[in-house]
Amino acid sequence: MNNLRKAAISAVAVGAAITGGAIGASVVGTAGAQTDSSSSSSTTAPADNGAAARDPSQGGHMANGITEELLTGDTATKVSDAAKAAVSDATVDRVETDAEGAAYEAHMTKSDGSHVTVKVNSDFSVAGVEDGPGPR
Repeated sequence: MNNLRKAAISAVAVGAAITGGAIGASVVGTAGAQTDSSSSSSTTAPADNGAAARDPSQGGHMANGITEELLTGDTATKVSDAAKAAVSDATVDRVETDAEGAAYEAHMTKSDGSHVTVKVNSDFSVAGVEDGPGPR
């Protein structure tokens, strides 16, 4: 094996170690197929395992190590109503459980385009209003 090919395979091995092997293994299999016509190669996609970035508008995102969940039904309605009463010039973007103190939170967009997060207690009283969408 020439030095250039050895260096390329070494680089792939280092890449495989860094990325957990999923991508590097498929590249090594392909490199092996180039040097040995009797070998076969296969490529598999790495597993998601929930590690992909999540769209917070779809719920399921993490905050403080806790997964916040979108609210539905009566709870969603009551949290939305409390948030609208607290910030009357805003529309509700989403309502969800809160990982940062209150039971629930409502993410809202005000008529001027700015964002607020209304924190709501478990009795549906407003705990507070924060500027911005909150930490992510």
